[in-house]
Amino acid sequence: MDALHRLDTSLFFLANGAHHPLLDALMLFVTDIKRTGILLLAVWIGLMWKGGAKGRTVALLLIPLILITDQLSSHVLKDVFDRVRPCEALQGVRAIDGCRHSLSFPSSHAVNTFAAATLFSLFYRRWVPWVAFGLAGLVSYSRIYLGLHYPSDVLGGAVIGIACALAVVGLYRRIRQRVGTSA
Repeated sequence: MDALHRLDTSLFFLANGAHHPLLDALMLFVTDIKRTGILLLAVWIGLMWKGGAKGRTVALLLIPLILITDQLSSHVLKDVFDRVRPCEALQGVRAIDGCRHSLSFPSSHAVNTFAAATLFSLFYRRWVPWVAFGLAGLVSYSRIYLGLHYPSDVLGGAVIGIACALAVVGLYRRIRQRVGTSA
């Protein structure tokens, strides 16, 4: 276990130590829901308005999915694992946006973005998975870059998010099959 923690810390410092002003600005942008929220809302409205039955299904499934993943990561798992953020636990961390004093594992950003990426990928199989998982990866990497999470926090968050999305879509498909509707 100690070797894994050392590896996690080494990878953290590798990502956290590689800085450039343009990367700083990009990472601050992608990690901040206040800044990206308008874009996300526009995508959601577009799905509801112009996405047809599939788009509305994805938009409506996104609501319970994000509610589940965010509550699970923020209010259940963080308390269970009780892991301190690297910016509080380690010396020499560059936290350009300040250090949060909440718990670290799992990264809620990773849980939520990978859940959404999985949902989109299950319904739109052409180029969407590349974009969705690329954005989820960028948001998750930003959390390490900004000194707020260890790599294992985002990796664990990604696994949890993917699992939650698979469960929600599986439940939706099971219910749809029983009801006998198509979407």
